[in-house]
Amino acid sequence: MFTGIIQALGKITKLDNRGSDIRLTVSSTTLDMADVALGDSIATNGVCLTVTDMGSDYYCADVSAETIKLTGFAHYGTGSTVNLEKAMRPTDRLGGHIVSGHVDGVGEISKIIKHTDYVEFWVKAPTSLAKYIAHKGSITVDGVSLTVNEVNGAEFMLWIIPHTLKETVMGHYEVGTAVNLEVDVIARYLERLMMGDKAASPISKDIDMAFLAENGFLRK
Repeated sequence: MFTGIIQALGKITKLDNRGSDIRLTVSSTTLDMADVALGDSIATNGVCLTVTDMGSDYYCADVSAETIKLTGFAHYGTGSTVNLEKAMRPTDRLGGHIVSGHVDGVGEISKIIKHTDYVEFWVKAPTSLAKYIAHKGSITVDGVSLTVNEVNGAEFMLWIIPHTLKETVMGHYEVGTAVNLEVDVIARYLERLMMGDKAASPISKDIDMAFLAENGFLRK
């Protein structure tokens, strides 16, 4: 579990192709590795990865084909800068919000407007995630816990202060940049809860008469 408060920036220094998977090496001179052990989790641009090898200024992690497909890792390469956060401890402050490190989808920076004291970013989310994004709600973008300032359909707007731009990869964003998105987990639990007893029913993809009637294909 994470908080969405970035602790350091890292750089992807090596990508070893292992068939359908890759082994990733991330180097960072500012992430304190003193309390990191093999098997620990480090959020890398918002993706929870397990440390398989490490040193004083680097760690390695195996990234599955599924993770590559469903996250921004499909767009990364050697030299890419990434946000880093070690898994939180029970005694840590929850400075952001509850972040699982399980990316829900990949969004895209659609507009950037520079103001005097902040930068306005518009992000286009996958339509399937739009229902979970609320005005003044929380969302994680590349591992950063942020507040949604405005929503317009599947697009949402963020106000980012200079400190955040400096301490995270957001300072490198351009229109078209792909970003990892994780919606507030509370919204997902609420959706499940609202299903009531239907939540226990298996999902059927078969087309039957009831499905046709429900979707207007049968006329009286």
